[in-house]
Amino acid sequence: MFFIQNNMENSPISNAASDIVSNLPQDVAVSGVTGATSTIYDSSVFAMFWNAGFVIKVVVLILLAASVWSWTVIIGKHLKMKKLILDTDEFEDHFWSGTPLETLYKELKETAFNPMVNVFCTAMAEWGRFLNSNQSTDSSSTKLLEGRIDRAAQIAIRKEIDELEKGLGFLSSLGTNGVIVGLFGTVLGILNGFKAIAIQQNASIAIVAPIISEALFTTALGIVAAIPAAVGYNKLMNDTNRYINRLETFAEEFCSIVSRQFDER
Repeated sequence: MFFIQNNMENSPISNAASDIVSNLPQDVAVSGVTGATSTIYDSSVFAMFWNAGFVIKVVVLILLAASVWSWTVIIGKHLKMKKLILDTDEFEDHFWSGTPLETLYKELKETAFNPMVNVFCTAMAEWGRFLNSNQSTDSSSTKLLEGRIDRAAQIAIRKEIDELEKGLGFLSSLGTNGVIVGLFGTVLGILNGFKAIAIQQNASIAIVAPIISEALFTTALGIVAAIPAAVGYNKLMNDTNRYINRLETFAEEFCSIVSRQFDER
């Protein structure tokens, strides 16, 4: 037996096989041992999107579009509110500087440039219509004037509120439902993953991990879309409410000024 084994080891066939194996590149030699059971998983965002199902791709695209639009609304509303506040400060400085109301009205009625100016011009127009139709200066006329100006100012304020709150409903909806939409994509991804496991009849970590990561990708994207929308909505809504309170305060002050000037006639 020893003689046979020694001859086999020293045979030309054995020597040739050893030479072939020793001359193979290192990566090929290693892959011959482990490469048959190992694959490289691409975990990039683009790869996960590309390998996902049609419905999940639609969910991802919807969330991406919603996120881009929410940032557009947030930035646009923030810049607009900042300009409104600056313009309102400028108008109030002019209003309280002692300039006659009629003069100020003539200057601004053709170029109303912000909500407070619109409220002022609407109230002044109502005052002018009242003076043209009522020459009495008794207490009942004063109360009637106050009521008409107050109603005109409130109508103008409601119109401005509608304009100021445009786009905020979308931010509210995205902040509330963005994560839910992401979870919907995750559930679909997990269901598709279970189908793949059943087809391959293999539940190893190498099979399960990519499926779970791709499924959770939509949830992560939903969170990324929802958080800025929710924060932006709260910030913009607070700024809008403060500005609306400022408009209502101005309307009350203006009504008092008009009533006082009417009594002094």
